[in-house]
Amino acid sequence: MSLADIETLQPTAGGAGVPDLPATSEAAMQRARWATRTLFGVLGMLGGVWGAHVPSVKAQYGMTEGMLALVLFAAASGAVTSLFFAGRLIGRLGTRRTSLITGLLMACSLAMALRWPSVGWLLVVNLFFGMAMSVFDVTINTEGTALERLSGRAIMGNLHGMFSVGAMVGALLAAAMLNLQWAPALQLLGAAALAAVLFLLAQRGMLNAQPASTQQDSAPHFVWPRGLLLLIGLLIFAGMTAEGIMYDWCVLYLKQEVGMPQDQAALGYAAFAGAMAVARFAGDGLRARFADAVLLRNSALLASASMAVVLLSGHPVVSLLGYALVGAGLAPIVPLLFTAASRVPGSSSAAAIAAVSSIGYSGFLIGPPLIGSIAQGASLTLAMGLIVLASGLLAWGARKVP
Repeated sequence: MSLADIETLQPTAGGAGVPDLPATSEAAMQRARWATRTLFGVLGMLGGVWGAHVPSVKAQYGMTEGMLALVLFAAASGAVTSLFFAGRLIGRLGTRRTSLITGLLMACSLAMALRWPSVGWLLVVNLFFGMAMSVFDVTINTEGTALERLSGRAIMGNLHGMFSVGAMVGALLAAAMLNLQWAPALQLLGAAALAAVLFLLAQRGMLNAQPASTQQDSAPHFVWPRGLLLLIGLLIFAGMTAEGIMYDWCVLYLKQEVGMPQDQAALGYAAFAGAMAVARFAGDGLRARFADAVLLRNSALLASASMAVVLLSGHPVVSLLGYALVGAGLAPIVPLLFTAASRVPGSSSAAAIAAVSSIGYSGFLIGPPLIGSIAQGASLTLAMGLIVLASGLLAWGARKVP
């Protein structure tokens, strides 16, 4: 996205642009900021509820770790595939309609997660769930970078902090309902209904991207990552691999390896997401004081060391505290790198984010089957050690961030 004129948002997502002033007056900007914060938060809430119920899905369909990894792999496959047309879709439908359609698809998929007659149905639906999640993610990150450019101040850390707050709320909500012994299927239905209502309300306040003009339509919808984009994409790959493993497997690890009841194990997800939220809200201020490379390196080292302590101890309290430190360590990685990608010249913001996300989401593709294979062949504890490795690699590569 061009920085040449902050009063008129330049084309994004293959030509989508938002109206210039007065549509981007301070009142409109304020509404858009709150709407985008809400969308990040609801996405996190859905992830928190899903993460807390991964053991429920495993039990409902009688799956092994390997089969569960295949289900997660289906969602990751859909997420990566959709990145090749995410920019074009945003350009044609606009950010409002794209976020609403994909948000409602995610909510419906979550509501039905425990109601399918077989694992085969769950695999197919998870493929489309991953597609919807990926396009939604690109849409709201594109909106966030646009708001950051128009306002002239950093807000991406705040937005990603809202995602983490939502994830913490979702996990705590699931833990409370599990403690009350509500049926898991009913819990997912209620969370999905709440998310659908919030999607409907929030999209009305977004900056409305319009279909492209003929001249704007020449902007690339997707760019193959190379050079600086490739470097950023590989770092996002390491960060998303570690983060994705935590989202999908951390509750199951506490339940299966540490021996905690599921309602208490869900608190581990909440601790991870809550600490991530606090760190992300503080991240925008830290960006003004420290170089990006320094923040990335030290944060990744914190995540790597904390996860190593968790796996070596196997103690419930140490695990909960360690999860919080892992969350704080991983917090600034994606916001910093997405912002860096959006500033690389030669493509639109949405195209650049989709390009680096295509590599980042590959971590979600590789992670689930790798975790499942290691867990089934050895142990889930050993498999979770991939977080230590991925975070360590990120710390090593952070020095190359310009």
